[in-house]
Amino acid sequence: MHVQQLIPLEDIRYVLLDMDGTLLDKYFDDYFWEHLLPEKYAEKKNISFGRAKEALLNKYRMHEGTLNWTDIDFWSREVDIDIPALKEQIHHLIEVHPHVEDFLRMLRKHRKKVFLVTNAHYKVLDIKLRKTEIGKYFDAAITSFEMGYPKENLAFWEKAQKRLGFDKETTLFIDDTEAVLRTAKQYGIRYILYKAYASSKTHKGSSAHFPAIEDFRQLMFPDRK
Repeated sequence: MHVQQLIPLEDIRYVLLDMDGTLLDKYFDDYFWEHLLPEKYAEKKNISFGRAKEALLNKYRMHEGTLNWTDIDFWSREVDIDIPALKEQIHHLIEVHPHVEDFLRMLRKHRKKVFLVTNAHYKVLDIKLRKTEIGKYFDAAITSFEMGYPKENLAFWEKAQKRLGFDKETTLFIDDTEAVLRTAKQYGIRYILYKAYASSKTHKGSSAHFPAIEDFRQLMFPDRK
């Protein structure tokens, strides 16, 4: 079935959107955590790049799915490197996925309430919104740090609904992480979409549990002449 038949946009009043991998190309984050930070960590510890990357990957796995996972202040302390400053050095790599702005403009035109819901640290959110200028399309943006829980936790959604006031029955949520989508579905959000192609430099992702889109053009209303 075509995605527009599964997701009746005309009936949807609220659209919740993840940032990294969904709206923005995840290549920036992958490059930072898998290449640039291990490189700087290797220099700092005077060890090989391979050993540095292995040590960091072990640290990442320990904190995945927790608030620490995207807390760049935590990671600055953990590796003794200024993570926000390092991210600023490569902010030119931050890119919006194709047709995202067209989709966001369409949502505004049709008077949908549009919310950014992200696990990203508020300092990273600031860097990315300054670089991309997509913040103007949102009625509000919330982070897991404000809510006190990551999006993988039901408590995030309980607090987010109180803050944003969305109606679960008329809400669409789009994310590139299945664990997050499962929690949102468990909370009762009616319309759920998986965003494939989180990064322009990796293979297309897939979901066994949720309908997927590769490009936001798939959700666009046809132009009315």
